[in-house]
Amino acid sequence: MQYGFHVDARRCTGCKTCALACTDLHDLSPDIAFRQVYEYGGGAWSRGADGLLVGGAFAYYLSVACNHCGNPVCVRVCPTGAMHKDERGLVSVDVDRCIGCGYCALSCPYRAPKVDRAAGHSAKCDGCTRRVAEGLVPVCVEACPRRALDFLPADELRERYGDESDLPPLPPASATAPNLAITLPPAASDLQAVREHGCVLNPREIV
Repeated sequence: MQYGFHVDARRCTGCKTCALACTDLHDLSPDIAFRQVYEYGGGAWSRGADGLLVGGAFAYYLSVACNHCGNPVCVRVCPTGAMHKDERGLVSVDVDRCIGCGYCALSCPYRAPKVDRAAGHSAKCDGCTRRVAEGLVPVCVEACPRRALDFLPADELRERYGDESDLPPLPPASATAPNLAITLPPAASDLQAVREHGCVLNPREIV
């Protein structure tokens, strides 16, 4: 069994309720976040030959946590085996084996693992595996007021939502095979232009 997340970037308004619910449930410090919301945008307005302004600017929000990848680089580089996939395919940390080296945090292209220096080990989104075991959904999914998030077995996830997972600012999916499906926002109708002309607009909020 393998679970994954769906993010509907048409619905996300950047309210960060998902991130706040996660922080509250896991009692995280201000410098650690398991789920983060990117504001991504770019482009510009231009004036046409008729003198009228033509809109070329774009922006959208994207809520991102661990994607519990099919080929998780964090698991591959962990020297102690502390970083592992459980029976639901969710990537978790065995805190008793973790030595806090930070290789997982350095290697993950999604910035999912964090090193909790106070606790002396890595920490990350585990898909709320205990909640899932009880038949509940991850708290971020439950908290979203716009129902922009979903969490399902990977085959059902892709059947329902497709297999797009390369929306900027995320890295190419080919490296780690993320179990993530994204419904693209209208602003990303031209993905090549979005990649070339966009940037993260809230970098100080990303930890």
